[in-house]
Amino acid sequence: MILRAATDADWPLIWPFFDDIVKDGQTYAYPDDLTIDTAKALWMEPPPGRTVVAVEGEAVLGSAKMGPNRPGRGAHVATASFMVDPAARGKGVGRELGVHAVEWARAEGYRAIQFNAVVETNTSAVKLWQDLGFAIIGTVPEAFDHRVHGLVGLHVMHLTL
Repeated sequence: MILRAATDADWPLIWPFFDDIVKDGQTYAYPDDLTIDTAKALWMEPPPGRTVVAVEGEAVLGSAKMGPNRPGRGAHVATASFMVDPAARGKGVGRELGVHAVEWARAEGYRAIQFNAVVETNTSAVKLWQDLGFAIIGTVPEAFDHRVHGLVGLHVMHLTL
């Protein structure tokens, strides 16, 4: 598996699993009716951020976007989002993308990384981020309308760099 900067040519390979994950309604609060173009605008992060892909041969296994959590006076804290093709789960793709995001944020001079909305029922993601040193610093009750479980909490997770 190779991690590299995403290009416009990668988007048609990211879109199918992006769309499936969003429509699944269990991990992302994006609207269900995104088009390929509106989703691209949300995912392909412009500078100073970055979007990467994890590839194996011609296949895109996953993608991550990262950048400042807030503009201006909040720009010293990074954030990131991750999607792994369900067909590639269990291969360590999420971990590699997570490690990359932490290393990138540290190299770019960010002081911390904050994940604003980790769905509390997404236990594999919560465990992964905790394994990488993130702490749950709060949970917003019933902030996510989970397609299976109804209203569940969103964790705010933080890692000091």
